[in-house]
Amino acid sequence: MPNLHQTLLFAGLLIAVTALQFAVLALLLTRRTVKPVLALLFAAAAFATFYMDRYSVFIDPGMLQNTLHTDWPEAHELLTLDLGLHLLLYAGLPLLVLSRVQIMPRPLGQAFGRRLFALAVALVATALVVFPQFRAVSSLVRNHREARYLITPADFLFSGVRLARANATVLAQPREPIATDAHRAGGLVPGRRPILLVLAIGETVRSANFGLSGYARDTTPKLRKLDLVSYPRVAACGTSTEVSVPCLFAPVGRRDYDEERIRRQQSLLHVLQRVGFKVQWLDNQSGCKGVCDGLPSERIAGDADPALCDGERCLDAVLLPRLAAVAAEPGDVVVVLHLLGNHGPAYFRRYPDEFRRFTPTCDSVELSDCSDAQIVNAYDNAVLYTDHVLATMIARLRDVPDRDTALIYVSDHGESLGENGIYLHGLPYAISPAVQREVPMLMWLSEGLRASTGVDEACLRAGTNGPVAHDNFFHSILGLLDVQTTVYEPSLDLFAPCRPPAVAASARQPAAAAIRATAPLPM
Repeated sequence: MPNLHQTLLFAGLLIAVTALQFAVLALLLTRRTVKPVLALLFAAAAFATFYMDRYSVFIDPGMLQNTLHTDWPEAHELLTLDLGLHLLLYAGLPLLVLSRVQIMPRPLGQAFGRRLFALAVALVATALVVFPQFRAVSSLVRNHREARYLITPADFLFSGVRLARANATVLAQPREPIATDAHRAGGLVPGRRPILLVLAIGETVRSANFGLSGYARDTTPKLRKLDLVSYPRVAACGTSTEVSVPCLFAPVGRRDYDEERIRRQQSLLHVLQRVGFKVQWLDNQSGCKGVCDGLPSERIAGDADPALCDGERCLDAVLLPRLAAVAAEPGDVVVVLHLLGNHGPAYFRRYPDEFRRFTPTCDSVELSDCSDAQIVNAYDNAVLYTDHVLATMIARLRDVPDRDTALIYVSDHGESLGENGIYLHGLPYAISPAVQREVPMLMWLSEGLRASTGVDEACLRAGTNGPVAHDNFFHSILGLLDVQTTVYEPSLDLFAPCRPPAVAASARQPAAAAIRATAPLPM
């Protein structure tokens, strides 16, 4: 129970926030704009508060970008009856009252005087409640800057301005090339077979519920039987797809994160295409987030296969025949499979009935209608299905003739399943729980690829318990494919310690010299 000091602080902040938002609106609105602007704010605030209350999300620029870039199937799952009732109460009633308010015209001088007086009252009220508690308020502002995204409607207005400025900067120019000096090092053995590398990008799969990561339930029984390398806890670059997927394919990730630079530059895939790989992006999700701009890509339609699709979404097995078609293409190929995975809140729609092994399940998009145990059961069944899809992919890659094949799987971010009253994902990184930031990653390399690259799988396994992050992804792919560039950082290449010294040194020496001679790349 809050003490008197906490109660006074809360009351003071409530008065100050209300007064300051009133002051801003009083400065900007006129007699003709006040009603339509307030109507929009009432409606937007009702939407925002529903999701803030229901899922404990913050309306920051990242979350707003997620919302604006969502597609209809994803949005449809979040438009529920509870949302309609919430809008009826928190938007409908204020709009009804607003419709009955009459705005009376006044002489310019009188109107200016009244507005000036109202502004003065708002500012004085703010000063009277803030200054007596200035130390506590300043500490809150300094140490919990994310709290600004809990103030509605200021949160989505501030986030919208920041997002619009960032988008204007990015859209004003073409994507900048990266690693323009990249080239195949020729460190692979002569006469090698063509390479087929599959990069499977998972969706919303967290380490905490992944069997290979030590989960009490074996949600990965098929993968467990395969000869692969599993990294149990990988630090994700972000807590949303909009952040993590572009960051995965960028040379500098979370350690020096700069969203604007990542979004205005080309990706790892552009580098690989430039040095001679055929690149293909196959998407069973909401797009490549700019990673595949200008590259061959296909987005799976919601009715692509009646046996696997419901008209809006398809189960991830729909990617298997498309992978087979890509595998038949000549030359070295890198294909990215963007999985639907465990995308919430409709976890029960991410797997067929035969994978409904953990019961009872939450079979509703209204998570509030279910217990946390039911939500976890549905989520775990979706992980079980991902296990099946990945194991099937590996089995087919093993049988591809005349190719050296590999599959690398990593999830984009994790998920909250009711811990501490938090659901879904997308919290600001600094305050996000570990379950939203820790994700699984695994690697399967065919015997032929291990032989041609010299990768020691036992060595890889020995390093799986060390610190691993999304930051390793870009540089590890370059290292595995023996692509030399000054952008490459051998310390982030998971394969570098596990390759023959002669091969590793050929990729390492030019890059290391360039890194020493230049300042770190700004993000």
